[in-house]
Parts: sequence; C-alpha cells; structure tokens
Amino acid sequence: MAQGSAAMAAAAFFALLAVAPLLCAPAAAELVRLEHLAKNDGSLSLLVVGDWGRKGTYNQSRVAHQMGKVGEQLNIDFVISTGDNFYENGLTGTDDQAFEQSFTDIYTAKSLQKPWYLVLGNHDYRGDALAQLSPVLQKIDSRFICMKSFIVNAEIVDFFFVDTTPFQLKYWTHPKDDHYDWRGVAPREKYINNLLKDLDEAMKKSSAAWKIVVGHHTMRSVSDHGDTKELLQLLLPVLQANGVDFYINGHDHCLEHISSRDSPIQYFTSGGGSRAWRGFFQPNEDKLKFFYDGQGFMSLQLQQDQAEFTFYDADGNILYQYSQWSLRETYLRPSYVAKE
Repeated sequence: MAQGSAAMAAAAFFALLAVAPLLCAPAAAELVRLEHLAKNDGSLSLLVVGDWGRKGTYNQSRVAHQMGKVGEQLNIDFVISTGDNFYENGLTGTDDQAFEQSFTDIYTAKSLQKPWYLVLGNHDYRGDALAQLSPVLQKIDSRFICMKSFIVNAEIVDFFFVDTTPFQLKYWTHPKDDHYDWRGVAPREKYINNLLKDLDEAMKKSSAAWKIVVGHHTMRSVSDHGDTKELLQLLLPVLQANGVDFYINGHDHCLEHISSRDSPIQYFTSGGGSRAWRGFFQPNEDKLKFFYDGQGFMSLQLQQDQAEFTFYDADGNILYQYSQWSLRETYLRPSYVAKE
C-alpha cells in the first residue's frame, strides 16, 4: 500500500510538471492538490523534520538515522519537511551536488524511501529557489516533491503547505547581504493576497477530519525567532476562520508545542534536523506545553478521530507526546488528552 501511495503521489506530481510555470505565477487560480492514500485501516503515519540540509554535519546524520528507525517502527506513509532544506544559501542550481550530499546520501534508511513533501524556507530562497521545484531533481531522487504552496489530501486529512517566506517584510526591505530569489513572487502584496484567497477557498471546500497547515516560519515560538507578526496578522485569521487544527513549522532550530489561548489551534515546531540553538528562550502570551532546544524530529499518527504527536531527540528518545481528539467528530469526545 505504501508503494502504491508513493507511486500515486509521484504520478500526480509529474502530471503537473507540464504546467510548472503556473505553479510559480502570483495569479494561480487554485492550489495544486496531490492525493496520497491512507493505510487500509484508514490511519496515517508520518515524520516531520525541518532545517536539516548541512551535508550530514551538526548531527544531521544522527537525526536521519533515528528517523529511519522510528519510520520503520511506525510504518510511515511519507515525510514532511518544514523548510530550510539546504544551507546556507539554498541550491545554486539543479546540478548542485548539495542536493545529494544533504538529502539523497543522508536519508538512506529503507523506511524513508517514501515521498517527501517539502516547503521552501528563507535559506532556500537565498539560492536558486526554482531549482528545488524543478523536475530535474525528481530524476535524481523521485522522493523529493517540493512546491511553493500546495495541498496533500490523505483521505482523513488535508495538509495545506504554505509558502511563508514572502510574508516576512524584512526579507524585502532589509535583506542585508542576502539575495532572495523572488521570481514568480513579486509583487509581494499581490502574491500574498492571491495565496490567502486560494487557501481560504480550499479550506472551505475541505471535508477532511483534520485540517493541518505546514509552513516554514514560526507563528508562535519561544525560541530565537519568536512569533512572526506577519503570519499572525495575515495568515492566522484564515486558519481560525476555517477550523484548522494544527500549524506545523520549522525556522526555529528546536522542538516546541504551544497551545493557543484564544483558539483551538495547536502550534508545533519541528526545526531540529541539524544545527540547534541552545539557550535561546523568550516566552510569549500563549501556553507553552513543551520546549527542547536541541536536535530531533517529530512523528504524527492520525486516525479519523485522534491525532498523536511525538517528539524525539537525536538519540531516538521520546521527549514528549500529545494526543487530541478531532473537534469535528459528531459524537462527544474529550477535547484533548495530553501526555506530558
């Protein structure tokens, strides 16, 4: 079944390559939608990792090894990357050896030979951003499925992958010595307005038991970058209006779970794929449930009525678990069951 799902996802992606220029256009009519079958029992298992592409250094290889072990235990269906896939400045082009050195040669475990659904991070935008969207990379490693914003429907869940880098105004107005590849994005306001409109329409059409948004940048965080005000002002209202359950991100090099005080949305940071930022902590107004300022990754197991998140460190130790019942169930359930 897993191989069938991988083949279906890859086939859907290749079918879209003929219209690849449209995927980068600011006036795209709607988000690309990929289908990924759940398991025969209707469940789904996956791993989430972010901020990893360092050619195996800063414990990237160590984290990858543990991902392989957990992936086998959970019989995962796919992997999600929350961005910053290649440091320091993305890829130089489709022939950049960093692609294989940081991805193909690192995530070698059998359990990780599944589709990887990826968003771009700010460091990816500092290189040739369009290279990561290119079919050339698919020929090198067919697992790599990267677009700017898209949807993965896995029957019981809709994952909304959101291109968050253009939201941050400082990348446009104060880039310092960094260059950002804004091809297909500028002008910023038009791009963001169209993206928010497309997201709102797609979320309203969704009938999945779970709605999960994946982006690179933090919305709520107590680590170095902290909260991203542009996402709170522009993106969060769309999530709240459409009953999104979880927002998953990277950007801060740590593992976090933050519970919103003013909505049911739960925030999860999985940005510990390589270099970690030890010692950075700045509290915010929401409720901090878990924080680890080291390397690691996250798993997510979904059923029709329950989601379970687990954080692991670079040695594969379980650091924290959180379970929640679906708020869209038609029969009474506890609002959540947390294991801390």
